[in-house]
Amino acid sequence: MARVSQEHLDARRRQILDGAARCFARNGFHATSMQDVLAEAGLSAGAVYRYFRSKDELIQAIAEETFSSVRTAFVEAAASTPPPTPDVLVARVVTIVLEERISGADRHAFARLIVQVWAETLRDEALAKALAQGFDAMRALWSELFDAYRASGVLTADVSSEVMARTLIAAVQGFIAQQALFGDVEIEVLGEGLRGLMSMNAGAQEGPSPAVR
Repeated sequence: MARVSQEHLDARRRQILDGAARCFARNGFHATSMQDVLAEAGLSAGAVYRYFRSKDELIQAIAEETFSSVRTAFVEAAASTPPPTPDVLVARVVTIVLEERISGADRHAFARLIVQVWAETLRDEALAKALAQGFDAMRALWSELFDAYRASGVLTADVSSEVMARTLIAAVQGFIAQQALFGDVEIEVLGEGLRGLMSMNAGAQEGPSPAVR
């Protein structure tokens, strides 16, 4: 029997994950059966179960691969001197998550899938652990970038890198939630909004405006 190449195995795994993601995004996690995944991927049960034994394993693999793709974007950013500003990098990360990760998946539908995955962490300890690890990795990467901004002199605010990292992650999560709920927010809006906030002159106002009560 001829040996199956690693390239073939990797391509088959990609085929299964892409098919599962499209099903989950289109129909919802709980409404999708493994039979639906088989049909979408165009593969037999034996071919699919060789890689994944359940929907839970599929959704965990999709989440882990998404974090891996985002990490690559951060590694590329960190290699730049100076690294791209947060508005540019945040827009890039959201584009990877919603538009480039899964072939043939609608952005709005995939955002809904992400929100479903967040909800699944309340009942699935393995998935919760995977997402917590991904969150910790993102927080560490953002913190490293903020340290790089300080080293290059473009960041002078006396706010910890950890705090700023959590804030930008929250901005990304909030954008994904808006996309899932309303589906009418362009990624460029997030980048432009962050650029606007970053342009504020911190020294122009030491306290709240007299008009603020």
